[in-house]
Amino acid sequence: MSQADNPFSALAAPWVNSLMPYVPGKPVSELQRELGLQEAVKLASNENPMGPGPKARGAIVALSGELGRYPDGGGFDLRRILADYHIVSPTAITIGNGSNDVLDLVARVFLQPGAESVFSEHAFAVYPIATQSVGATARIAPARDHGHDLEAMSRLVTDKTRVVWIANPNNPTGTWLPAGPLKAFIGSLPRTSVVVVDEAYTEYVSEPDYPDATHWIETFPNLIVTRTFSKVHGLAALRVGYSISDPRIAELLNRVRQPFNVNALAQAAAIAAISDREHVRASVELNRAGLLQLTGAFEQMGLDYVPSVGNFVLLDLGRPVGPIKDALLRLGIIVRPVANYGLPHHLRISVGLEEENRRLLTALEDALAT
Repeated sequence: MSQADNPFSALAAPWVNSLMPYVPGKPVSELQRELGLQEAVKLASNENPMGPGPKARGAIVALSGELGRYPDGGGFDLRRILADYHIVSPTAITIGNGSNDVLDLVARVFLQPGAESVFSEHAFAVYPIATQSVGATARIAPARDHGHDLEAMSRLVTDKTRVVWIANPNNPTGTWLPAGPLKAFIGSLPRTSVVVVDEAYTEYVSEPDYPDATHWIETFPNLIVTRTFSKVHGLAALRVGYSISDPRIAELLNRVRQPFNVNALAQAAAIAAISDREHVRASVELNRAGLLQLTGAFEQMGLDYVPSVGNFVLLDLGRPVGPIKDALLRLGIIVRPVANYGLPHHLRISVGLEEENRRLLTALEDALAT
C-alpha cells in the first residue's frame, strides 16, 4: 500500500513512512501453495538443516505441559547458564526474541533523531532498519572485497555517532574480520559511541585469527556482542538470542526490553542447547562439507562466489538474478536474492543437507541452461 492510499500515514513519524520493512525468505508452504509442488527445498534463510539437537528437543517436550504459565520474564536460569558459559556476570546478559530483538533494543536506547549510526555496505539489513525506525541517520561505508572496510567506517565516525554496527562474519557475504584489525578499530572509537559486534555465525568459523569478541568486554566498556540460537543450535522457530555487554549497558537495554520477550519453550531449549556440544560439532562438520560441495560445484560450473565462513555462500551470476531465481522456484528450490543489499547479481544460498545441496546444484544447472 502506498503512502497516498493510507490515511494513517499522516499520523506516523516521517521516517516510518519511508521505511522499507525486512522481507524474510519465502516459506516452503507458500511456494507449495503458489506452484502446487509436493515438496520444496528451502536454502534461503541460513537455517541449520539438522534442526535442534536432542537435548533441546527433549527440553521442549518436557515443558509442553506448562504452556499455560508465563515464562520467567527476566530469564534468570538462561542468563545464569549463559553467564557461566561466557564467564561473565549474569548482569552482563540481555536476552532477546532472537538477536534481532537485541539489535532493535540497542537502536531504541542509543539512537534518536539527530544521532547517527555507522555500518558497512552489504551488511545485515536490520542495521539500517533499526536506525531508521527511531529517526536516526545511517552513514554507510563502502565495502572492500564484499566485506567491512574498517578504515572507511572510521572516517564516518563523528561526534554524532552513537552506534557502530559490525557483523563478523557478515551476512549476506560470508566475509570476516581478523582479531587484530577489529580490536584496533574498536579501541579507536570514541566512548561516546557504542559498537555492536554481531556474531550470529561465530560457531561455524574455524579460521585461527577469527576473534571471540566477548573476551573484550572488560577492555571496551562500550562494546556489545550479540549471539543467537537460530543458527548452529537450530532454534530459529523459537526466536532466542542475547547480548553480552558492560552491565551498565545491559541495564539500559533491559529498561526497554519487553516483558516475556523470550518464551518459556525458547528459554528451556536454549538452556539445553548450550551444553549440547555434540550437536554443535555435527552441525559444523555438516556445514563444512556442504560448503565444499557447493563451492566445488560452482567452480566446475565456472561460477564466481564470495568465499564464506558462515553457513551460506554468496553466488555471483554476473547478471540480474530474477529469471534464475524464478526458474529455481519453479523447480522447487528457494534461495535468497540480495538486491536489497546492493547486490543485484547475487544469490545467497544456505548450506543444506547433502541431498538438498545436490538438488540445488542440479536445478541451478537447468535454470542457467534456459
